[in-house]
Amino acid sequence: MQWKLLSPKKIVLPNGKEVLEKRSIQPLLWLIILVLLFFSIRITGFSLEVLVNRIQEFFVILQQMIPPNWDYLSKLWQPLFDTIKMSLFGSVAGAVVALPIAILAATNIMKNKGIAMVSKLILSLLRTLPTLIVALIATFIFGLGTMAGTVAIFLFTIAYVGKLLYEQIENANMEAYEAMHSMGLTTIQAFRYAILPQILPNYLSTSLFCFEGNVRYASILGYVGAGGIGLLLNESLGWRSYENVGMILLMLVCTVFLIETTSEYFRKKLM
Repeated sequence: MQWKLLSPKKIVLPNGKEVLEKRSIQPLLWLIILVLLFFSIRITGFSLEVLVNRIQEFFVILQQMIPPNWDYLSKLWQPLFDTIKMSLFGSVAGAVVALPIAILAATNIMKNKGIAMVSKLILSLLRTLPTLIVALIATFIFGLGTMAGTVAIFLFTIAYVGKLLYEQIENANMEAYEAMHSMGLTTIQAFRYAILPQILPNYLSTSLFCFEGNVRYASILGYVGAGGIGLLLNESLGWRSYENVGMILLMLVCTVFLIETTSEYFRKKLM
């Protein structure tokens, strides 16, 4: 037996009862989105006319970057290595520290709701802070250089990996964990043997993906003096040396491509 739709608002069930269909709120949602979009355009001063008339200026700058200044390549190796080292160390350290914080934030592992709430609050606060702002604050504390950039990437990695990780822990199968707990194992021991094998592939995959992004983020941290190749990028843009900018961007594209290709290979193996 099938239900018979008499009208858009009335349905007859197989037992003969009539049920009124609830009105959809989708039109109201679309209206709210359109109103918000309208005010966003007005507030930001977006102009399609200006975009159409000035888009060719982008290609003017792009033409000035081509061909890149190959003589500038010798000055890029050390800052590029600094950028990679900042990203690698910050990502690894952040991913390691994110694990215990994620355990404390997971409500199925941490029975103390206060500790779990505070841990989640810390991760939320770290996520709300832009990496560039964190790097700027770090330059006031640690001075100009790669140390400030590494701290900024470290904190971002904790927030990113920690958030995804504690959600994976909360969705893990708890049967083996509870069985080990009942046999007398401690929380850490039960987590190690029952939960960690379930989340380990996703944990490593997320950490690798975060490292890919951190290489790109690290390239702009030089705008606030946080070291790396971003310092040269900021300097070249300031002096309108677009052929040098082209060389920097070419090196970054090649580096990010190699890192992403390698990372994707290992992520597929892990998954």
